[in-house]
Amino acid sequence: MEDTYKIQKIGVVNEENDIYSIQLDKQYIPGLTNIEGFKYLQIIWWGHLHDTPEERAFLTIEKPYKKGPEQLGIFGTRSEMRPNPILITTIQVIQIDMQAGKIYTPYIDAEAGTGILDIKPYHMLERIKHCVVPGWCQHWPKWYEEAGTFDWQNEFNF
Repeated sequence: MEDTYKIQKIGVVNEENDIYSIQLDKQYIPGLTNIEGFKYLQIIWWGHLHDTPEERAFLTIEKPYKKGPEQLGIFGTRSEMRPNPILITTIQVIQIDMQAGKIYTPYIDAEAGTGILDIKPYHMLERIKHCVVPGWCQHWPKWYEEAGTFDWQNEFNF
């Protein structure tokens, strides 16, 4: 017997003139009550651009990182191609329009029109003091704030 789950979007990603936002559906706006003060939020979203039977069956990838192994299992990546294309991104909050249910951010790695599944506050309990990663990615930024200026194009083979 196969388990199924019902997931529904609570909002959508918008982008206009390089201004990114998350627009909540009206019925979910009360969920933002007292969220002010969190500078960062974790956004869970649906990777709809890669939601095909072929891409859901994609379990290994050939040399996705220039300095990485020749083959990598999908669970060792943050790729959108997954058995269930559920993705998570940490965003910086610029402003929250509580009445409109809109969260503004300088950037989110989801396309405009992407469905948002959930929003969670990012706080100190999320940090790992002694994070350990494989040698091929140890030179990556250690902090979110450094990731924006890192040369990510030099890391990927696509």
